[in-house]
Amino acid sequence: MDDLIDVIEGNRVHIPAIYVLNKIDAISIEELDLLYKIPNSVPISSKEWLNVDELIEVMWEKLDLVRVYTKPRGSPPDYTAPVVLRKGRSTVEDFCMSIHKEIAKNMKFAIVWGASAKHSRGQKVGLDHVLEDEDIVTIVKK
Repeated sequence: MDDLIDVIEGNRVHIPAIYVLNKIDAISIEELDLLYKIPNSVPISSKEWLNVDELIEVMWEKLDLVRVYTKPRGSPPDYTAPVVLRKGRSTVEDFCMSIHKEIAKNMKFAIVWGASAKHSRGQKVGLDHVLEDEDIVTIVKK
């Protein structure tokens, strides 16, 4: 019923959330099984660093995030600092604008490697090309 009221009034925005349930190192296996049944939650132990990898994967998946790596011409890709975009807002133009607004204005084309590219050797694309998670992008200026 609350969702119906929100739609009619149009004044509320629902954002995705993940419940992180800590201290699983202090509970039994039976209690842990119960925690796994809670929707949108990830049980972890920050002290013992248990299940943190699953938390990271769930964050990328549930929050609809896309990692895009930069590759300067003539250099290998930089996997240390991806540009993070949201699915639905992950075009080459969005990628350029998240770095600096002048990049999109001065771009001749981009070369993309990864899931969104048609060829494994890279694909020339324009500003409207939609990027996928872990794509690699080189921007070629005019």
